[in-house]
Amino acid sequence: MAFYTYIVRCRDGSLYTGWTTDIEDRVKKHSEGRGAKYTRSRRPVTLVYCERLRSARDAQRREREIKKLTRGQKLALIGAGPSADMTERGAGEEDSLP
Repeated sequence: MAFYTYIVRCRDGSLYTGWTTDIEDRVKKHSEGRGAKYTRSRRPVTLVYCERLRSARDAQRREREIKKLTRGQKLALIGAGPSADMTERGAGEEDSLP
């Protein structure tokens, strides 16, 4: 099973970070208003960043790390790793992106 931590850009330009096991379905749910409460009034959303991780625990940990970043740091992260390049990461690996 795959685990993903992701960032979507909302219609108002804000960023939302989450984790999931099915990235396509999760982004679709956010855009349909069936995702997180935060994104319901900010549809549609666009996937701007995604990382594939080895476990749910790793994905949740990475979500917490990203949520602690400033907006500027999140934008730098988005620029450093496009969603098409899903790097697999897991426990014990450095937090810096390739």
